[in-house]
Amino acid sequence: MGIGAIYTPVSPQLLSVKYKITTCVFLLLVVGIGCTTYEEQRDRLPDTPNRGQIRISVDETFKPLMDELVQVYQSNHPQAKIEVDYKTEADCLRDALSDSVRLLFITRRLSIEEKALLADSLRLNARSLVVARDAIAVIVHPNSPDTIFSMEEIKAILTGNYKKKLIPVFDGIKATSTVRFIVDSILKGNSPTPDAMAARNSEGVVDYVAAHQEVIGFVGVGWVGNPEDSLQMSFLKKVKVAHLESADKKGAYVKAYQANIYAKRYPMVRDLVYILKEKHRGLATGFAHFVSGELGQLIIRRAYLAPAQKRLGIRPVKLNG
Repeated sequence: MGIGAIYTPVSPQLLSVKYKITTCVFLLLVVGIGCTTYEEQRDRLPDTPNRGQIRISVDETFKPLMDELVQVYQSNHPQAKIEVDYKTEADCLRDALSDSVRLLFITRRLSIEEKALLADSLRLNARSLVVARDAIAVIVHPNSPDTIFSMEEIKAILTGNYKKKLIPVFDGIKATSTVRFIVDSILKGNSPTPDAMAARNSEGVVDYVAAHQEVIGFVGVGWVGNPEDSLQMSFLKKVKVAHLESADKKGAYVKAYQANIYAKRYPMVRDLVYILKEKHRGLATGFAHFVSGELGQLIIRRAYLAPAQKRLGIRPVKLNG
C-alpha cells in the first residue's frame, strides 16, 4: 500500500480546535503546578509580621522605651523574637548596609547619599517614618545651685566659655546622636570644649553627674523623664533635671516634659525615626507598624515622649491652693 493510501486529510477547523485544547491543558498544568495557598507561601518565608526572629539596631538613647515596646510586641506575638543591639547612632547607620539588620531606630532620616548607597549595595529602597519626638535633657548634681539656663549659657558651657567651671559630659564624644545634635543644632558645626568628657553610655552620664558637682550632663529624656519608671525614679533621686529657656517665650524656662516636647517649647527636641529595609513583609515590617500604630504610640506616650503618629491631647489644668 502506498503512502497516499494511508494519508487522511484533516480540516483546518479540526486542527485549530485540537491546538486550542492542547494549549488550555498545558496552561492549566502550569498554573496548577505554580499555584500555592497563602499559608504555603507564608510558611516558606523566614519570618512574617507575627512570627520569626530578627535582629534590629537601636540608638542606645532609646533603650528604656525600646525595651518596653519589644516586650509588649513579643507578649502579643509569642512566636516572634526580636533581638535588639543598642549602639551609637553611627554604628546603627553602619548596620544599614548589612543584610542581617532590616530595621533601625535612630534620630534622623537617611540622607540622599545614604539612600543611594543602600540602593546600590543591597538593591532596595529604605522606608522611614518619624514615630516620636524626643528631647535632650540637661542634668546637674543634686547640690548644684545652677538649675536654670538660657540657650546662650548652654552654648557657653559647651564651648568652655561659661562664667563658672562646668564640664559637659556626653554619652560618648563621637558618633552618638546626642553629640551630633549638639554639634549640628546647638553649636552650628563648632566643636565642643576639649574639656568635655565621655561616659560609657547614658546611664554612665547619670552616674558621673551624680558623683561630681562640677559637671553638667546631656542625656536623652527617655532616661530621666518618666516618673512612673522605677529605674528612672532612682536616677532622679541622684540628679536634678535643669530648666531651659523656652523656645517660644523669652524669659520663660521649661523642663523636658512631654507637653513641652510635643509643642516644641523645649529648645532641644529631636525625632525618633525608624528605617525599614525589608524586601518582604516580615517581622521587621510588623514591628515597625506596631510602633507607629495605636498601641505602640500609647506606649510612647506612657514613656513620656511625644507620639508623632497619633495626636497627643493637651488640656489646660488649673491648680487650686
